[in-house]
Amino acid sequence: MTLIEARGLAVRHGALPVLRDVDIAVRAGEIVTILGPNGSGKSTLVRALIGLEPAAAGAVVRRPGLRIGYVPQRLQIDPVLPLTVRRFLSLPRRVADAEAAAALERTGVGGLGARQMSALSGGQLQRVLLARALLGRPEILILDEPTQGLDQIGEAAFYRLLEEVRQESGAAVLMVSHDLHVVMSTSDRVICLNGHVCCEGAPKVVSAAPEYRALFGHGTGGALALYRHEHDHDHDHGEGPHHHHHHDHAHEAEDA
Repeated sequence: MTLIEARGLAVRHGALPVLRDVDIAVRAGEIVTILGPNGSGKSTLVRALIGLEPAAAGAVVRRPGLRIGYVPQRLQIDPVLPLTVRRFLSLPRRVADAEAAAALERTGVGGLGARQMSALSGGQLQRVLLARALLGRPEILILDEPTQGLDQIGEAAFYRLLEEVRQESGAAVLMVSHDLHVVMSTSDRVICLNGHVCCEGAPKVVSAAPEYRALFGHGTGGALALYRHEHDHDHDHGEGPHHHHHHDHAHEAEDA
C-alpha cells in the first residue's frame, strides 16, 4: 500500500527550478533513503511531500488520513526563550505526562524532560525531535538529515534507534541524507536526487564489504553501509551550466 508519492513533481522557487519530473513513492513499512549533494532539492522534496511547498507541476498524493511524523533538519530555538523538553512535546497538541515520558524513554532520553531545549546536545535534540514525532503514532516518519552534525558513533546509534522504532511500530521511514557514504543498511531503496531522480535501487548492505564490517560491524551493530558514489552521466542533459556530476548505477561498497 502506497502511503505517499510524488508524480512528475516540479517545484520552483520564483523563477528558479529546484525539482523537475520527480517520481517517488513510499509504501507501508518501507525504509527509503534519499541521497544527494547540497542544493540537490532534498529538503524541498520533503517539504513538498508533507505539503509545505506548492507543486509547480505534477502532484503529491498522500493516503487519506495519513499520519506523518516529521523530524525537521534543524530547529531554531531562541536560547533566551525558556522551553523545557516536556513543554516542547506538548506543542502544538497537549500530551499527557505518561505519554510524553514514554516517548522520551523510547528514544533514549528519558531523563531529559526538565532540561531546557537550548541546552541539549545535537544527539539529544534529534532524539527529542524523534520522540515528538512518535507521539502522533505516525504511519510514516519523514526525517530531514537527522544525523547532520553527529559523529559516526552518534549517527550509527540514531540509525539503530530508528530501525528499532520501525520494527516496533511498523512505521515506514523516509530519510534524507547529505552523506553520500553512509546509508542505513536496512534501507529498502536508495534514491539519488540531483534536481531530479538520477537513479534508485537497493543498497548493497554492509555484509558485502567485509573490510567495513571489520571496521564498523562490532561498534555499530552493522547499521552503517558505506558507498562510493561514481558519477558517469551528465545530469544537465545539455541544459544550463555544465557541472558534470557523473553517476554509475551501482552503489559499490568502497574497497579500503
